[in-house]
Amino acid sequence: MKKYHIETYGCEMNKAESAAMETTLREHGWERSSEADAQLVLLNTCTVRTTAENRAWNRIHQLSARKKDRAFVLAVVGCMVEQHKGTIQKKAPGVDYVLGTFQKQSFGLMLDVISKGQKIEALEEEPEYVFDANHHEPGAFRSFIPIMHGCNNFCSYCIVPYVRGKEVSRNPADILREIDRLEDIGVREITLLGQNVNSYRWEADGVALNFPGLLRMMAAHLDARHAAALVESANPARSGPRQSDGRIGWIRFLTSHPKDLSSELVEVIADNPIFCRHIHLPFQSGSNAVLKAMNRRYTREGYLSLVEKLRRAMPELTLSTDILVGFPGETEEDFEQTLDLMRQVHFSYAFMYHFNTRDGTPAAGMSNKIPDRVKKERLARVIALQKEISTSLMAERIGQSDEVLIEGVSRRSSEEVLARTTRDEMVVFAASQRRIGRFARVRLLSVAGNTFRGEEV
Repeated sequence: MKKYHIETYGCEMNKAESAAMETTLREHGWERSSEADAQLVLLNTCTVRTTAENRAWNRIHQLSARKKDRAFVLAVVGCMVEQHKGTIQKKAPGVDYVLGTFQKQSFGLMLDVISKGQKIEALEEEPEYVFDANHHEPGAFRSFIPIMHGCNNFCSYCIVPYVRGKEVSRNPADILREIDRLEDIGVREITLLGQNVNSYRWEADGVALNFPGLLRMMAAHLDARHAAALVESANPARSGPRQSDGRIGWIRFLTSHPKDLSSELVEVIADNPIFCRHIHLPFQSGSNAVLKAMNRRYTREGYLSLVEKLRRAMPELTLSTDILVGFPGETEEDFEQTLDLMRQVHFSYAFMYHFNTRDGTPAAGMSNKIPDRVKKERLARVIALQKEISTSLMAERIGQSDEVLIEGVSRRSSEEVLARTTRDEMVVFAASQRRIGRFARVRLLSVAGNTFRGEEV
């Protein structure tokens, strides 16, 4: 059997798209293997962050050099291709194929050509992003479901609109069909994905469906499926195969833009316990001046008002965020406002990074660049404050109980499992490995690092 090896860099959307590519590979008769045994090596790249792009470039050059010792096909796919479409093969002649974000329909053709030992020079590009039908990794009880793609926001530092294109929303009927398939194979948790997930909007026959409407539809659909399954299981005369015992119990979504998180969406989440009590809500900067320069289209006051609204509706809700320091022109006063917002909101965790120029974005040409020394010093202060806040929040949770989904075996002991709460907190407790993929209720007893130790109740 033909063998492939795939590596994924960057965000959750890339992980979902890699899972979809692997489905196509299996359908075309390919089997996953180690890099050393693969006839095809795929690198699914990301260009949003400098670190992800640098890692991908290092790997491209490393694999190109290895082609001197053995024959294999090297393909580079993903949004880094959109950013460097004309230069990847010039810089790394060992790369055989490059497929950008809008060349999905050519992936199967590429596999067929490789199988025949042939080569084609150019792969066609599609005029619009095409959603795959299946993003599930075999055997996994959690799965991503992309529901929209691209971004219309054009934040001044961000490359996403240029490499992912304009916002495109997925047909809700296709989303529900993917949910049904996932539930039938025992998936317990799904995460809806989009570069700006709450800007989802589907229009057909004069009727528009927004993100809150989609969530309502999904919750009602799953309620109906679960009710029907209960009736079926109670019928002794039923025939045919049993439906899997797996039920989708939790829904998460990534990533929300504060300007699009509406009161309607807050109400929908609060009214339906199937939606996890955690939201990732990037604020980037606590300074109105910096937010304006970033073209974020909300203010510090608006963000804090949104947080208050969320916590009033769901007191148990946790929030995580993205924080960007050292943006061009950021003063010490601007930076202090970021620290102040962190102290007010109390995020459970944060993705923290300093500004790096992304060629092609408006911020790349801005003056008043912050020296690297200052950027790194500010980032260190942000990291220290967030660690302090996270530690404090975790201490407050000791003695409380929460529902968890068991994800795997603990690294320390085969007699313990690792689980995640609805608030996106990690917990270790004693339980059989056979419970992986099931829900449980756990009391939180202590904290070690970023993980709770608990006991089942």
